[in-house]
Amino acid sequence: MNLIINYIVFSLLGLGLLFSLVRFIKGPTLSDRVVSLDTFNMIVIGVIALLALVFKSELYLDIVIIYAILSFLETVVFARYVEGKQDGNN
Repeated sequence: MNLIINYIVFSLLGLGLLFSLVRFIKGPTLSDRVVSLDTFNMIVIGVIALLALVFKSELYLDIVIIYAILSFLETVVFARYVEGKQDGNN
């Protein structure tokens, strides 16, 4: 029963990753692409955290923390870029 639930959860997360990737590629505006990239990163963090639960390993949680910090910095950098682009500064 637990294995079936894992398959369902990971399948739904994979579907979320796919939808986020499609929005990143098709996004009509740069802001849509930034939001989809942030969503993609949050789903990846969830996947890694669930892998830590499945494999019962604390190492994955360390990876999640580092990935979350880098993801946050990436979002801040892209938001600054979009803000500068809207002001007319290239």
